Amino acid sequence: MDVSAFTPVLRALRTCLHLLVAVLLVVAVIAAVPRGDVVPVAVAAGVFAGAYAVGPRVARLARPRHADRWWLLVLAASWLALLGLSPEATWLAFPLFVVELHTLPRVAGIATVAATTAAAVAGYSAHRGALSLGTVLGPTLGAAVTVGMVLGYQALHRESEARRRLIAELVDTRAELVASERRAGVLAERERLAREIHDTLAQGLSSIQLLLRAAERVLPGDPEAAVPHVRQARVTATDNLAEARRFVRALAPPSLDGASLESALARLCARSAEESGVAVRFHRTGDVFPLETAYQAALLRIAQSALANTAAHAKAERAEVTLSYMDASVTLDIVDDGVGFAPAALGARPADGSGYGLITMRARAEELGGRVEVESAPGQGTAIAAAFPLAAARADTGPHDHETPAPAPIPEQTP
Repeated sequence: MDVSAFTPVLRALRTCLHLLVAVLLVVAVIAAVPRGDVVPVAVAAGVFAGAYAVGPRVARLARPRHADRWWLLVLAASWLALLGLSPEATWLAFPLFVVELHTLPRVAGIATVAATTAAAVAGYSAHRGALSLGTVLGPTLGAAVTVGMVLGYQALHRESEARRRLIAELVDTRAELVASERRAGVLAERERLAREIHDTLAQGLSSIQLLLRAAERVLPGDPEAAVPHVRQARVTATDNLAEARRFVRALAPPSLDGASLESALARLCARSAEESGVAVRFHRTGDVFPLETAYQAALLRIAQSALANTAAHAKAERAEVTLSYMDASVTLDIVDDGVGFAPAALGARPADGSGYGLITMRARAEELGGRVEVESAPGQGTAIAAAFPLAAARADTGPHDHETPAPAPIPEQTP
């Protein structure tokens, strides 16, 4: 018998089975006293008890192969010897049924139970000297009940094992899903930080570099002319410091702190014009309505990235930034008269990190259900349009109109 898979219920049933075998052996020995053959019956009962006792050890070792079946054969032979000496050994057939069904495959077990039943009927009838209906029905009904009970339990046990394996698989799958979601979250956060760093710190440092180069060019001949460039570089460095602190605090862009999107865009345009020398103008069209902070930040970052590209690559003289509130969407257009490029020629991102701007603009828009479209051609300037659906971008506070405030002045800051 395979005792390794026993449940607590079956362990209790097995204990009861052992007690039943012990009681039936004692009854057989006691019943032999009046007949005067107690010694041979006791010896036969002892042999059966010894063979029965080694069963669990044989089941655990299971060596050599089919050792449990050889053990069952020895147990059956000792029972037949005891049955030949005592009619009370007939009742040992019932626990023997259970052992046979648990040890052998289903078909072989049922066939063995049938043979054991026939032996029990024949042995009891031989002791009584007659074959009666009760002699046949008793062992037969007992065998039928035992077969039904054991097969029913085995079916329940198989179902229980299947459920246990299913639960284990579900637990493993859930753990894998949690780990996968954690990995996806880490990758998404890395991508978000890459976009934020590109749109803020990297562009700010690039602006500082351009301003300091301009100051370096004019410094030997006209030191006074270098002062505005140095001052603007200091302001940009201060803003970059604020952006770095925002990464730690996970707040909205500092440009939006206490300001509307329109004023933040106007200030961005004024700063870009001062840093790059490109004439950047800001316009707003349509009736203004409040936007969710995430969409305001995305529009501001897209404008910031587009103007940085204009300053670094377009060689433009003028640029227009237009924020449009429409019936179905809110859009942001950035148009310049620079040298342009062929959008279809944009392939994989270069190893030096350039060309990341359009990728991050598109990713930022798609993350919020929007889109970014680029129109350009060599010598014909560039137009970038970002659009977000109104149903998602609009805040819940309800629509309201207000005029676009004037661009906020860029304060002088000392480090």
